[in-house]
Amino acid sequence: MEYIYAALILHNAEKDVTEQGITSILDAAGVDVDETRVKALVAALDGVDIESAISQAAVAPVAAAPAAEAAEAAPAAEAAPAAEEAKEEEKKEEEEEAGMAGLGALFG
Repeated sequence: MEYIYAALILHNAEKDVTEQGITSILDAAGVDVDETRVKALVAALDGVDIESAISQAAVAPVAAAPAAEAAEAAPAAEAAPAAEEAKEEEKKEEEEEAGMAGLGALFG
């Protein structure tokens, strides 16, 4: 997710979303940068109208999100540490896939 945030920071600052820009922001934040993920994100965002994607996300329905989070939180509290690590690993994989699919795919 931090990769997407870096791209949004560059966009908000009216800078080009480049590999160097994203890497610089992530380095400054102390993130261990994966160059492959940076390249994939920049390639996925090529030609994407970020303003349009943000606007579409602002009108997307979010009523189901709190209920889903609550349902996931209860079992997670009881899960063993190994299960939590597996969940975190799965979440990282989903974030990587989302980043590769482009910003538009993140907002439906």
